[in-house]
Amino acid sequence: MNLNDNSSSNADNHNNNNKSLSVHNNWFKEISTQKTLEIGLVQVYTGNGKGKTTAALGQVLRASGHNLKSVIIQFLKGGSYSGEFKAFKAIEKCFPLIKIYQVGRPFFINKENIPQKDIELNRKGLTLAEGIAVGKNDISILVLDEVNVALNLGIIKTEEVINLIKNKKPDIELILTGRNAPKEIIDIADLVTEMNEIKHYYSKNIPSRTGIEK
Repeated sequence: MNLNDNSSSNADNHNNNNKSLSVHNNWFKEISTQKTLEIGLVQVYTGNGKGKTTAALGQVLRASGHNLKSVIIQFLKGGSYSGEFKAFKAIEKCFPLIKIYQVGRPFFINKENIPQKDIELNRKGLTLAEGIAVGKNDISILVLDEVNVALNLGIIKTEEVINLIKNKKPDIELILTGRNAPKEIIDIADLVTEMNEIKHYYSKNIPSRTGIEK
């Protein structure tokens, strides 16, 4: 192969690289101009199986790839559920499309004796959610993580969440997670996925693992 052949080959590679870069830039420009959803629906992830919060967080991650802003409000969760909280807080610094708030404390609540402090914290989360759902903002996805559990505990009333659903802006996607979703919520939702536990390693006395369950 002579020098001219090498030059020709290098030129072809350069042109191909430029074409690939051009396609990439066009793609990036396209997704960067997407600001809001055309239509916002209601998703519910419930059931006794693992994966409800994980599914919601995955939806938020996908949306961020299209420059859509999301807010995650985690009910009944505090420092012990730190993985996603730390991750999204770190992302905020360089890619502020996702905001996450925890409105619980890092321990389980006894349904028979719910501290007033926990009631106040979680109800502040509901107030925050209501303001986002109906307010003037460019939020596209609102995740109410474990809100179904807060409903089951009686901290939040089913009627309050139904009113939030009915009054939310038409271009905001509302995602509700947590086991034991009320029938009224299931009936009004557009998508309902039930995570059914077929098998779980907890039965083998394997504890919650950092990075997997928390």
